[in-house]
Amino acid sequence: MALSSSSLTHLNPVSFQFRRNPRIIIRNSHLNSSSDDSTRPAFRISSDSAPRARFLARRTESVSVRQLQRPLIEYMSLPASQYSVLDAERIERVDDNTFKCYVYRFKFFAFEVCPVLLVRVDEQPNGCCIKLLSCKLEGSPIVVAQNDKFDASMENKISCDSKQSDSKVQRLTSDAVIEVNIEIPFAFRAIPAQVIESTGSQVLQQILKIMLPRFMTQLMKDYQAWASGDTSRQPLGTGQI
Repeated sequence: MALSSSSLTHLNPVSFQFRRNPRIIIRNSHLNSSSDDSTRPAFRISSDSAPRARFLARRTESVSVRQLQRPLIEYMSLPASQYSVLDAERIERVDDNTFKCYVYRFKFFAFEVCPVLLVRVDEQPNGCCIKLLSCKLEGSPIVVAQNDKFDASMENKISCDSKQSDSKVQRLTSDAVIEVNIEIPFAFRAIPAQVIESTGSQVLQQILKIMLPRFMTQLMKDYQAWASGDTSRQPLGTGQI
């Protein structure tokens, strides 16, 4: 299997928020109503003193993969310790299944934002699930100041159809969700919250629209290299996420 910062993205892991006078809330949340989602606790530190906005984006991306000498299901079952880091310029391996990812910069209103994500890869029967552990924002001083005023969660389930394991062509699917809850900065409080939420959700949706197809293409290329006998597991990406 392979990891790319393009893959960073379905939801519900541990989410974090740090504030001056926090109160800790332990909650069970469900962003997906599918039967395969079990109840998972999420930990959030928050206060209710300021108006907040919620951004949410979902996207599912699928590609057809022609199976080679080694089956796709075997590739998807590789342990996280054997993953190829596709974008070495933007991803650092922390341990066998934890990675630090530097997402490309994007604009939100007049500000440039560069998220730095810490993610964990959990193995699943037909693939893996990438979950966000923490998120830090880099950029201008006003952007950095938001680090103690927001929480984010993300989940990306990557899978292949095990029922078609004997087929020459397989479907590889990435199912991703991102959610961000942020305290609206004072400078933006004259703007209706609905406008801020709509803009933020559109930005997240555009990120998924760009990143998921690139990630799936990289994943397919890495499978082809692995299935052809390349055991080097060297990064394939150029850092252009």
